[in-house]
Amino acid sequence: MSVRRFVALLLLLACLGHAQAATNPPRLIVVIVIDGLPQEQVLKYRDQYVSGGLNLLLRKGAWFGNAHQAHAVTLTAPGHTAVLTGAYPYQSGIIANEWTDPSTLEDTYCTGDPAHKYIGEETKKLDGTSPANLRVSTLGDELRYANGGQSKVLTVSGKDRGAILLAGKTGTAYMYMDKSGRFASTTYYMKEHPRWWESYYAKRPQDRWLGKSWAPALAESAYARSIADGQPWFPNYRGMGNHLPFVLPGGDGKSAAYYGALMGTPYGDLATLDFARAAIEGENLGRNAGPDLLGISLSTHDYVNHSFGPESRESQDHLLHLDRALASFFDYLAARFGPDKLLIALTADHGFLNVPEYASSRGFPGVRIDSKKLVAELNEQLAARFGEGTYALGVSYPTIILDRNLIAEKSLDAAQVESAAARIVTGYPGIAAVYTRTQLEAGALSGRLGTLVQRAWNRQLSGDLYVVQRPYAMFGANVATHGSPYAYDTNVPLMLYGAPWIKSGAYGSYTEVVDLAPTLAFLLGTRPPSGSEGRVLTEVLAATAPAAGTKPAK
Repeated sequence: MSVRRFVALLLLLACLGHAQAATNPPRLIVVIVIDGLPQEQVLKYRDQYVSGGLNLLLRKGAWFGNAHQAHAVTLTAPGHTAVLTGAYPYQSGIIANEWTDPSTLEDTYCTGDPAHKYIGEETKKLDGTSPANLRVSTLGDELRYANGGQSKVLTVSGKDRGAILLAGKTGTAYMYMDKSGRFASTTYYMKEHPRWWESYYAKRPQDRWLGKSWAPALAESAYARSIADGQPWFPNYRGMGNHLPFVLPGGDGKSAAYYGALMGTPYGDLATLDFARAAIEGENLGRNAGPDLLGISLSTHDYVNHSFGPESRESQDHLLHLDRALASFFDYLAARFGPDKLLIALTADHGFLNVPEYASSRGFPGVRIDSKKLVAELNEQLAARFGEGTYALGVSYPTIILDRNLIAEKSLDAAQVESAAARIVTGYPGIAAVYTRTQLEAGALSGRLGTLVQRAWNRQLSGDLYVVQRPYAMFGANVATHGSPYAYDTNVPLMLYGAPWIKSGAYGSYTEVVDLAPTLAFLLGTRPPSGSEGRVLTEVLAATAPAAGTKPAK
């Protein structure tokens, strides 16, 4: 055989391999988002994980150690949006969890929509009920578009924004109801819940942990890497005290307190994953005409970190319980689908800042910033310079809204007022930088910080001054929080597992969470979501991954 014919044969075999892979994409993609999980925590306790949970992905999957939520507003809604849209907040329209519309001064919730309500549950004014505010498509939307709606896209979360922003415009979202302990959908998605949902809740599975305790997963000696219980800043956690073990409310008319506390314990993860199992079976996910997508957002770790801090014993112990819950869920998936039909991706919406008091004890400048006091001082100094008036209307985190009508009435130069306000705020304790609307509209920001801020700011929805706190400084009344552009908030896990498509290994190259959606779209043979700015993670693709332009089997 000539060299030329040999090369041609190799090319033919390669094309056949690509064609085979293209006709055999994953039958089910499971995307797991762990709310509030910084990368450092994943590594800090990995020797205490069981083999089938997080270690399954760390050891047998592709793991990126330098993955980031690459925008400055590291909050739950923008982070969840980035996962399956591949879009930054400036384009997705999801600029925060909630914000104030600068033109109307009306409060906006990221997934709020008064046109829809929860099915069979109380719906309050700003409850999340639809993706109306989402301006771009998701992976699930593109998947369903590509195959004429044959694929099913279903998401579940302890938070409405966790479910809705993964589901996109054409998927179906279920979220936890803390009055009934059930996962419910909304009238945006359906008129009534399906039969499998009714059958599932007929047995009241949400009551199985009534009166149970959240006790440590390991012996006392295993917690030397986290701080002791009972710190002075610890709260009375959901009415269960301020140290482990936490006892959930029992019966005798305490159901409301129990449902309200459940999602703040490891049992909240179990409830979420149990419902995901019921949805897989009820909707026959992974066995339908087209590839299916299941999004699972696990909310509990965020609640724990907000209340105790990521350095706490509670946070460490919760992660150990979560790891074991994931191991059980992964075992279930393996038994149901086998090794060649399932792809799992796991990431987080944001990391977490240490409690400021704890940071200070280690010699770092832990600071709490009072936003109301900051705005009051800003107004006082602006009035002294430009004349009487309230120039700063308030904080729409992470921005400050200026009264542009007042500025116009006084015939003041808007850019000059912005610049003066920025200098004033920058001098406030705990503030690192302030960027003005004039700068942001001109795209004049430079450096890494400027890039992250530019990606987070939306011309129509955001305020006039983008405020960046210093490292270890925080806004808000929580014990600990997130939301900054610093590594403790941006560096999150990103893992993929699925041997037919993914090469295992640890990857140290810089990666962004927005890279996940285009990578999965490539494997499915669909176009990337409309706002996607990520790259295909070609370094982790197995040799049998599909060639560009191929389409999934119908």
